[in-house]
Amino acid sequence: MRKMILDLTHTLKNKITVYPGTLEPMFEQGNTLEKDGFAELNMTMCTHTGTHIDAPSHILADVKSLDEFGIDKFIGPAVVIDCSEVQEISLELLQKNEHFIRKVDFVLFYTGWQHKWNTDRYFDVFPTLTEKAANWLAALNLKAIGFDAISVDSITDEVLPNHRILLKKETLIIENMNNLDKLISRTFELNCIPLKIENSDGSPVRAFARIQE
Repeated sequence: MRKMILDLTHTLKNKITVYPGTLEPMFEQGNTLEKDGFAELNMTMCTHTGTHIDAPSHILADVKSLDEFGIDKFIGPAVVIDCSEVQEISLELLQKNEHFIRKVDFVLFYTGWQHKWNTDRYFDVFPTLTEKAANWLAALNLKAIGFDAISVDSITDEVLPNHRILLKKETLIIENMNNLDKLISRTFELNCIPLKIENSDGSPVRAFARIQE
């Protein structure tokens, strides 16, 4: 039985979508083969750039930063739930998919927003978890949940209730994922490995699926 690898990550580069009010990434050539005999790219960006993962310390005080989790926190069985046809991700929708969710460490949500990446429409109103749905997921001891949208909360909600509910239970949050439509209702192994940055509130990840065929 062979395993297929599917990349779930947006490419980091200049002029990509960022959360409103945060630092835009900058990539520029620092050294070149012609001038220096070696090439190096200089990077300036925040820890929540592109496809990335949120640590509890992103929102809460006196909790774990990302580097305090073992690497096994970022690898495990996963499932993608299709919520592209709904306005909110309700408890009822989750319970309809409970037979998938109970078997995995990661629950990922396909909203369709991956197709709007790098356009103004990425900031249109996207489906988010209801409070009941967020609390239900937080009680499952999942490693993380993920979205192909920019946030687990509405970008107009400054309180960030879903972030708080999930991160308090150390259920990490992966945002700005890609290619989730290719994995709907399939189980697979998710790898979403962050950079190991001291006291990090988050990090870009290289997320990919390992699918048995």
